[in-house]
Amino acid sequence: MSPRRTAVVGAGAGGLAAARRLLEDGHDVVVFELGSRIGGLWVYDNDNGLSAAYRSLHINSEPRATAYPGFPFPDDSPLFPSHTDVCAYLEAFADRFDITGRIRFGSRVTAVEPDGDRWTVTVEGAAPETFDAVVVATGHQGVPAHPAIAEEFTGRYLHSNSYREPEPFRGQRVLVVGVGNSGLDVAADLAPVAARTVVAARSPVLIMPRMILGVPSARVIAAVVRPWLPWPVQRAVMRAISRVFHGRMEQWGLRTPETRTHPASNPTFMAHVSYDRITCKPGIASTSGTTVTFVDGTTEEIDTVIAATGYVIDLPFLGPDVSPVRGRRVELFKRVVSPTHPGLYFVGFFNVSGGANVSMMDVQAEWVAALVSGRVSLPTQREMAADLAEEHRVMAKRYPGAERYGLELDPRRYRAAVAAELARPARGAAPVRTPAGVPA
Repeated sequence: MSPRRTAVVGAGAGGLAAARRLLEDGHDVVVFELGSRIGGLWVYDNDNGLSAAYRSLHINSEPRATAYPGFPFPDDSPLFPSHTDVCAYLEAFADRFDITGRIRFGSRVTAVEPDGDRWTVTVEGAAPETFDAVVVATGHQGVPAHPAIAEEFTGRYLHSNSYREPEPFRGQRVLVVGVGNSGLDVAADLAPVAARTVVAARSPVLIMPRMILGVPSARVIAAVVRPWLPWPVQRAVMRAISRVFHGRMEQWGLRTPETRTHPASNPTFMAHVSYDRITCKPGIASTSGTTVTFVDGTTEEIDTVIAATGYVIDLPFLGPDVSPVRGRRVELFKRVVSPTHPGLYFVGFFNVSGGANVSMMDVQAEWVAALVSGRVSLPTQREMAADLAEEHRVMAKRYPGAERYGLELDPRRYRAAVAAELARPARGAAPVRTPAGVPA
């Protein structure tokens, strides 16, 4: 196939991964970036207005698991790089693979529209341009999801998206809503300076240690919790690891989950809880002025509420007939392909459960490049729709009643699924066969 002109929306980790793979295949790539920096959500105070990076932010996965294939982090990188380290890494990656010069900074994409078998991309203040394919890599953590307390609380309120550092909250009584990774990070940040730090945990959570036997816990967990183990056995192992390090969640005012949840971890959160610098409460029952009543009947006087309650997916440049967004999930085949709009692809719309987001984006980008280049084909539209329906069934079974898990991804299963798609021959090509003559 001849080189195809491809637009990539976003110069964060996902957009850079897509640009590299497409360039390696010889395509003409243009990257549109709203801000003036490479790095997306890892840029502290990014002028694109979409970054949630706070001063103490570190990546949860170690460098060797996080890095793009063929481009490791520097040898002197810490086990858990900071946002500054990650930004430097992404900038070096963009320079190494000739991406930087192809990025149009300060470009607000206002419309991505089908135009026959091609796509028209419109940027604010510029004439529309036509592309053979479009890769959307804007991320899904730009528009905060606010809890009910945001409307009821009369003190200071902000979403963790706006949180940067603890000093402005010195001496205050702060309530952090949510016990995901961001909630744990923010609460641990505040504990040394706030007069009182309270965490509201509506949902069960299993807080895992960051290190085990001197190495990142993900290594140990990956070695012990094998994918072929039945789910009850995997759950028992994870509970045992958490209990060895932190005791039962219930003794700290939290609840142990019975169903699958996204792993949560922070290096100091549980230490602060054990020293009573952080108090854990169940969900919020009601709010009156600055008085918050929790479902256990206790009350707290609060000065500031910080909501670490996640995000809604927002793709305003895609019309309703094109956008795959359905609530807090996306209607995409294997999280990448629009079943109804050929040539439209997505990278980075997932939450990896116990894995590394950056390297997983490269898995998606490799598949996108193979599709754009015509090296592999897709199932029929009907087959893709059936696959999506099965994914919804499995997700509903694994995460009953939990809409926030719409983007959750099992890294091992997903890598295997994408590998199978990369082995799918192009239309009209002979099936790939092993030496024994059996289809691979």
